Amino acid sequence: MSSAPSRSNADPVADALTAAVAAVSARVVAVGAANPVVALDGRSGAGKSSFARRLVAAWPGHGCVQLVALDDVYPGWDGLADGVDYARRVILSPHARGLIGVWERWDWEASARAEAYAVDPSLPLVVEGSGLLTPEVARLADVSVWVEAPLASRKARALDRDGDTYRPHWDRWAAQEDRHLEAHHPERLADLVVSVP
Repeated sequence: MSSAPSRSNADPVADALTAAVAAVSARVVAVGAANPVVALDGRSGAGKSSFARRLVAAWPGHGCVQLVALDDVYPGWDGLADGVDYARRVILSPHARGLIGVWERWDWEASARAEAYAVDPSLPLVVEGSGLLTPEVARLADVSVWVEAPLASRKARALDRDGDTYRPHWDRWAAQEDRHLEAHHPERLADLVVSVP
């Protein structure tokens, strides 16, 4: 009797994320830095957040890894580009210069910045979010990743996750992602392209 899982029990999304974590981990090791920066971009629902959490959990080194999700940074439903610029200025640029970065969480209910968080430049940093891979951000990252997935899968995952809160804003957010793709071609800026079913 085989101990291998049957095809009926296989989880292709989990398998894709496991392979992606291994590929990115190998690139992190190749960088050889104590404080590498990994930037994960992809459209909404592609699997960036799950990927980032798995990467941090399986980090190929010792010590703490900092994770910033741009969902905590974007200033509202029209804030994709502004959120990425904010992250570049207050998180990624200071980290690259060896300075402590301080960012404030966006409170979606209050429509205002809230509590502050520090980013230690001596520690590894993973940043994930739609719109992240611009030319400026790509220059600040040691490893940059574009996560792609089919529209139907992405929409199902995003709406299962955020439901009625996100549903009225799906098209509005997708239009901002479209502008990002047209302006920056993030898949071309990425060191690695990951496909998630």
